[in-house]
Amino acid sequence: MEHRAATPDGGTLLGIWAHPDDEAYLSAGLMAAAREAGRRVVVVTATCGEQGTDDPHGWPPPRLAALRRREMARSLAALGVREHRWLGYADGGCADVPEADAVSTIGDLIDEVAPDTIVTFGPDGMTGHPDHRAVSAWTTLAWQQRRPAANLWYATLLTSFHAEWGELNDAVGLFPDGGAPETLVADAAAVVECTGAVARRKAAAMRAHASQVGPLLERVGDATFDRWWSVEAFVAASEVLAGTT
Repeated sequence: MEHRAATPDGGTLLGIWAHPDDEAYLSAGLMAAAREAGRRVVVVTATCGEQGTDDPHGWPPPRLAALRRREMARSLAALGVREHRWLGYADGGCADVPEADAVSTIGDLIDEVAPDTIVTFGPDGMTGHPDHRAVSAWTTLAWQQRRPAANLWYATLLTSFHAEWGELNDAVGLFPDGGAPETLVADAAAVVECTGAVARRKAAAMRAHASQVGPLLERVGDATFDRWWSVEAFVAASEVLAGTT
């Protein structure tokens, strides 16, 4: 088996994320498996990630935004994903966007795509990033208002991930507050284990975001990096919102 999922056929898939590379880390395997099965996949990205550098003088926001747009195109191409939308919000500024406007924009996209499954961050934003949290809130409201019959899955991490990778997570500051995300679970609505062709496509998708993953690859090496992000997990939003996870 190339992948395992509790719900093998998620139908038309819509991913809604904050920055270029969020989708690769958290859902590239899911997208690759969906495309292999002939399903439609659409990705929405709120910002260009133009603040994602430790060298703002060498990489001012317009220059970095252009690079990250190209990286995003290469990443999605590695997965066979041909449909992508930018929302055009400022990196680091999603929390300042009027919520009603963002929810309406995402709602219109949901109406257009008519997804069977929507994936995004959980309310904690996985890493606590304010942009992640905002995108989660917008997507959740839009789903409730426009297409509540669809699956809404929040990207999460299994307890086994933190058990195996907790030391490395702490060393690289994956979770700024020093702890695992609130939605860490032992089981999930869907789990994708990236092996074979799915693993190769996910690796290519992540490496396409070279401006962001380069330092991590240098630090941990290719083999460790690939194993680190080889399992993707998603929990049903309905369970999180009901407090049953």
